[in-house]
Amino acid sequence: MRTGHAVETYGRLLALTTNPITWAWAGALVAALVALPWAVSGHLLVVSTTVLIATVGVVGLNVLTGTTGLISLGQSGFLAIGGYACGLLIRDLSLPTELAVPLAGLITGTLSLLIGVPSLRLKGLYLAITTLAASLIVIHIILYAEPLTGGPFGLRIPDVSFLGLRIADGRGMYYIALIVAVLTVVFVNNLMRSRSGRAWIALRDHDIAAKSMGIDLVRYKLLSFFVSSSIVGVAGALMALQLRFITADVFGLFLSIEALAMLLVGGVGSVAGAILGAAFIVLLPEIARGLLALVGWTGETGSAHVFEIRAVVTGVLIIVMLRIEPDGLIGIWRRTKRYWLQWPLSV
Repeated sequence: MRTGHAVETYGRLLALTTNPITWAWAGALVAALVALPWAVSGHLLVVSTTVLIATVGVVGLNVLTGTTGLISLGQSGFLAIGGYACGLLIRDLSLPTELAVPLAGLITGTLSLLIGVPSLRLKGLYLAITTLAASLIVIHIILYAEPLTGGPFGLRIPDVSFLGLRIADGRGMYYIALIVAVLTVVFVNNLMRSRSGRAWIALRDHDIAAKSMGIDLVRYKLLSFFVSSSIVGVAGALMALQLRFITADVFGLFLSIEALAMLLVGGVGSVAGAILGAAFIVLLPEIARGLLALVGWTGETGSAHVFEIRAVVTGVLIIVMLRIEPDGLIGIWRRTKRYWLQWPLSV
């Protein structure tokens, strides 16, 4: 039976991985993602870019909900803040995109503290409703602040570049999203191994015990709100760059529900699970189209019902995952991996 290795230093304990095979697979995956735009059509390239942007947003949500245990339904509001902040910084202040995107994240994180402070004593459903209400307030402010945001007429993002990559070019936008997604995943994985990450996990598992051990609940809850919302704000900025024209309707309530669905289907509390969930849910329309083609339901009628089918399948998946596999897709992967590593001694 396969066993682990003794960890002799604190640095090795905090390392992302000490297994060279894991690094090799990670390198192969990044290489495949870099080569992907040259092997797929324009439509699949747009879908792949959407998967990467969704990955950034769900990894950010995982910091708050999966790691700290604070349920949020306000992701659509944070995405809207990030998207509009990025657009306004580029259009009105003529800031370079390389500066506008992280600044949009910081603005979103700072504004999230206005929600975090009054929510410190709330948990569970009460916190979820509070964040949902905050999201609705953000959308209404965007609609009524017409001189600044364009209100119902929306905000148009000019054709700009990011590190020399034009957002109007499909491959350029894909590589922008890929760079940000890789940096986000590496950052969050390292953060989970830090003092803050361990404090968040302690808060999630038992906040009273964490407080008795000297963990400052107020500080770490607000830090979780800030970090999570900043990352989600960056995802909103990427959405604005990809769409190049945004309105309040883009950031509807369904985005928040879909983000939670990605987290539940992928695996709550796992960065890898967040990635799997984001990819699976975004690719559902393509999977639905393939299944409809197999049963002979093609043409305009089939295409028109793809997104309705996705909504139904998403709901069914959430119910199935909560009932049969609470750990999500990452739980299935871990169990399968463990089975073959221990074979033929697997039970």
